[in-house]
Amino acid sequence: MNTEIVHSIHDVEPAEWERLAHRTGNLYASHRWLAGEEDDPTAHPAYALVRDTSGTLLAAAPLYLVHDEPNANYRPGTDPAPDVIAGSRRGYHNMPLTEPDLSQPGRRMVLEELRDAIRSFARDHGTHHWWPYLTRAAADQLGPLYPCRPDVVEDDATIPLTGHGFNDYLAGLSSKRRVVIRRERAAFNDAGHTVRTLPLADCYAEAGRLLSLLQTSHGRADDTEDVMVKVLHRQAEAMGRHARVIGTYHDGSMTGFALHYHYGPTTWLRAVGIDADRAAPFAYFNLTYYLPIEDAYRNHTTALHVGMKAINAKRLRGARTSPLYHLHDASTA
Repeated sequence: MNTEIVHSIHDVEPAEWERLAHRTGNLYASHRWLAGEEDDPTAHPAYALVRDTSGTLLAAAPLYLVHDEPNANYRPGTDPAPDVIAGSRRGYHNMPLTEPDLSQPGRRMVLEELRDAIRSFARDHGTHHWWPYLTRAAADQLGPLYPCRPDVVEDDATIPLTGHGFNDYLAGLSSKRRVVIRRERAAFNDAGHTVRTLPLADCYAEAGRLLSLLQTSHGRADDTEDVMVKVLHRQAEAMGRHARVIGTYHDGSMTGFALHYHYGPTTWLRAVGIDADRAAPFAYFNLTYYLPIEDAYRNHTTALHVGMKAINAKRLRGARTSPLYHLHDASTA
């Protein structure tokens, strides 16, 4: 096997990368998403690749040499702190990419090669690496390859979508929850706000303002309107037509939005923002769950990924949860 480090995702053919990434169903490992993250000025990207002797890509992982981490959730809190992130740096959903048809011994072998390439990259920069927010399957694969065990840090939530429409989703919930959800949807609809689906490119400035309002209300003081608008603008440019927004409008202006992506079998909820003073009743629940669920059914995906935090509210709406892990390389630089 051969390993190499390249410094742009554009050095890997999209079809070659997606052959591994798409079968994971992980939006945050996709070629297009990673290309957009290369414009983030707070880290230098690289990509560890493992190929067989014929040149076929067997394993891969994005790497980030971080020099200014604005997101506290991606600060490891260890001493000494690693400066290299292995895998996805955003999205709170992480795994190495491997050829799916490998045997178990073959997968371990290519993951060892991948680990060694990442370790060498980190040492060349005088530091070590860590894997944040690994799925359980990824932690099970990578854990035996490192001296330290993976640490559970959060629960991750996904709502399975069976059948063919919203009523099928409701049928999977208790009668009490069905009554609550119908009431929340009716109150929202009765408020008379207009609901539109549109490209993020057409509304990133309005959405950025609303995202900042919600984030700062939750104590994220650094998530100013200027910062959020820039984040969504960069995402709109990178993701193009794939970045879709469900927006609510009243008196001609946006009062709330949900940004989501359909990738693989899953609809990925990326961001929600509302103006609490002007939003319709239960706007947050409708934008976070019910409207994206309807759009997911229209696009024939079978799950809505709703991520971390507020786990009990997500479970009440049918989410299944699984732990996420951090894994630190204990070897010294």
